[in-house]
Amino acid sequence: MSDTKEKSSALSVEEQGIDTIAESDRHGSPKDLFWPWFAANISVLAMSYGAWALGFGVSFWQATLAAIIGIVISFLLVGIVSIAGKRANAPTMVITRATFGVEGAKVPSVLSWIATLGWEISLTTTAVLALASTFQRLGWGSGAAPKIVSTVIVVGLVVVAGIFGYDLIMKAQQAITIISGVVTVGFLILGWSHIDFSAVGSAADGSIPAMLGALLFVMSGFGLGWVNVAADYSRYLPRKSSNSGIVFWTTFGASLAPVLLVIYGGLLAVSNKDLADAVGNDPIGAMGSILPTWYLVPFTIVAVLGLMSGAIMDNYSNGLALLSFGIKLPRVAAAALTAALTVLGVVYVTFFSDTFIGPFQGFLITLGVPMAVWTGLFIADVLLRRKDYDTDDLYNASGRYGAWNVKSLVILVVGTIVGWGLVVNSYASWLEWQGYFLAPFGGKEGAWASANLGVIVALVIGLVGALIFQRGDIAKQEQD
Repeated sequence: MSDTKEKSSALSVEEQGIDTIAESDRHGSPKDLFWPWFAANISVLAMSYGAWALGFGVSFWQATLAAIIGIVISFLLVGIVSIAGKRANAPTMVITRATFGVEGAKVPSVLSWIATLGWEISLTTTAVLALASTFQRLGWGSGAAPKIVSTVIVVGLVVVAGIFGYDLIMKAQQAITIISGVVTVGFLILGWSHIDFSAVGSAADGSIPAMLGALLFVMSGFGLGWVNVAADYSRYLPRKSSNSGIVFWTTFGASLAPVLLVIYGGLLAVSNKDLADAVGNDPIGAMGSILPTWYLVPFTIVAVLGLMSGAIMDNYSNGLALLSFGIKLPRVAAAALTAALTVLGVVYVTFFSDTFIGPFQGFLITLGVPMAVWTGLFIADVLLRRKDYDTDDLYNASGRYGAWNVKSLVILVVGTIVGWGLVVNSYASWLEWQGYFLAPFGGKEGAWASANLGVIVALVIGLVGALIFQRGDIAKQEQD
């Protein structure tokens, strides 16, 4: 493909919805996946996870180990799911019809739609707060005005990218990767003097449940938040593309920046208690407060770009999930609807919520449980399947995948019920009913209460349940 054609393609509105990608439209190689996944996860917000992980009552070294393991493992799952995109050349929530049935897949499609919408709102809100904080520090307004202007700017850019679609997103992510990488290095250098290395070892080691809680929180905040959209960005790859290449470039691209940024954020947080506390309300503004004024503008640009990068991908995939549910809308209209809902969410969190991290953690834990079950089911499907998906039958309820797969739906329900029973969610009053199975582990106040065991248990139930009960179904599908 020539440079002229690539530019023309990037600046044209994508007509493709949830249909299978035609052979003539498949292009690229696995290494191209590095750019979108690196750009979406180089967000300065990742540094805030260093402070949040320490909030579980663990030492810096425990938080660092939990972060590295949690980030890499969770993005490895994203890489495995990405294989399915190449094998079906269809969006993630269309491919999951092979597991749940063409009609049954509407259940995970709804969950995915809610999850991506929540993530888009979270990322967009953080970008709005970062931009508004900078406007205020530069003396360009106060009160509600900077937040309103920031909302218009950030949401507007996210909508434009979402409307143009895949090719523009891939091009934009490459540019964001380069710009963000350079300016982030500058931030790391300027913030280095604020690290008190003598304080690094001051915190005592936390319990194993506390460390496990930090690890699972990191997994939920990074890879597990992306698994349900992973195939959306590998579906244009030719079917001859290497599976190992897809897994490697996705995992490497997505993990590289977060590992470094979370460790650095932990160093800053353990050195400055006030900074660690401020992170809960305005993560980017808190991190930017340690910078000299002359570097505030480039820092804000990169912070906003990184957050918008993730929000753009969520906006795009959210529209695909909505179409996968069966809503009869053009892809562009679906992306616009998502944007409208995002504005409502941003307004609520920005103007009416007392804290940012509370609703965010509550959202992650609650939606993370059923999505963890789905992840286990999908991963098992990818591992068990020996042939490519039948792209025609993915859209035909009378085909080999059927209309409903009751076994998968039962596994999803069971895993969700068990998972919610093993997490404590006190971030909102309407979520306090969770944790009803924690009595044998010391109850909601016990040592294991903060470990979020339900997330990993839910994933295991989905994986093991599918390996046991779906093996025969997959063999029959491939035999036909």
